[in-house]
Amino acid sequence: MAKKSNNGVGYGNPPLHSRFKAGQSGNPRGRPRGALNFTTDLKKILLAPVALNEAGRSRRVTTQEAALLRLREKALKGDVRALDKLLSYAVIMSGNAAEDAPKSPSIDDQAIIEAFRQQILAAATPAAPRQRDEEDGT
Repeated sequence: MAKKSNNGVGYGNPPLHSRFKAGQSGNPRGRPRGALNFTTDLKKILLAPVALNEAGRSRRVTTQEAALLRLREKALKGDVRALDKLLSYAVIMSGNAAEDAPKSPSIDDQAIIEAFRQQILAAATPAAPRQRDEEDGT
């Protein structure tokens, strides 16, 4: 059998010469102080100024504002996806989207819905078998 040494070396106890010294980091080249995370980088990029020409004049706006202006231009030119995105941003920012929506349909809408309901019910019910006319003889 192998003899066990009493010098404290083994699993979880490295030799004294290879242990970290007091006050020494185990990851000396780790994340530097002040390193930015994704959210901070995104905010910094969106707030960076860019130059854009509007009506022949140069103007400096934030990247975020320039992106929203581009989205607005696309929506006004007929891009349905851009319009949908712009309107969804407007609903989010208004904060009262639920308050703006009507609580119940108008009288005209109710009439249209009822007429459609009647059409659906008429189409869904099986037609009654036709009775033979006695006059036809069939």
